[in-house]
Amino acid sequence: MPYPPSRYQIVQRRNTRRWPRLLGVGALWLLSVAVAWRWAEMQAAPSLGEARHRLQAVEGNLRVQQARLEQLSQRQTTLSRSDQITRDANGDLQGTLAERDEEIAALRADVAFYERLVGPTQQGKGLNVFSSEFAAGAGSSWHYQIILTQNLNRGAISQGRMRFVVEGERAGRLATVDWNELNQRQAMPGQSFSFRYFQTMEGRVMLPPDFTPQRVRVLLDGEDVAVEQAFDWKSSAT
Repeated sequence: MPYPPSRYQIVQRRNTRRWPRLLGVGALWLLSVAVAWRWAEMQAAPSLGEARHRLQAVEGNLRVQQARLEQLSQRQTTLSRSDQITRDANGDLQGTLAERDEEIAALRADVAFYERLVGPTQQGKGLNVFSSEFAAGAGSSWHYQIILTQNLNRGAISQGRMRFVVEGERAGRLATVDWNELNQRQAMPGQSFSFRYFQTMEGRVMLPPDFTPQRVRVLLDGEDVAVEQAFDWKSSAT
């Protein structure tokens, strides 16, 4: 037989006293955190301000040093350009002085030549070969320089043609290389000249590879005179 429902219910009792305690603990924890943060901020604030001041000072010093560096760099650039300009000018001056020294040497040589040509102790001569000199060139070529003079009639102009032949040895025998062979042309005309006191005759000729030069005979055909003069072979460096 079933029992009738009871009028009483079992209800679990809740502990309502824990929440105020937990809230109090939480509030105390937050307060302690706030106090600790404030204390840390107060402790760090002087160091932070000093660090900021030092940072500003370092940045200012860095800007000053950068400006100084830029000034020094510009000064170095200016000095480098000035030094380069000075070196270039000095090089140009040295080159000019060298050219002037060469000109002075050439003028002195010309003066000495004139003195020998028309000096008071020199006897008057008609058409004449003053000197003969050769300089080796490429291969078997030779550059010649033959000076013609006349100081007998200083008002007249000497005109004509010049040729020369070279005497020496070839294959152990005496041999002569004539004007045509020297110029490697048949019926080669002589080199023309026209001067009042002197003239330098220049040009290039070819000697046979197996030929050893010893003497030069210069032939001049003037308007009213023929001249033949012999010189020992004289060579110089180019």
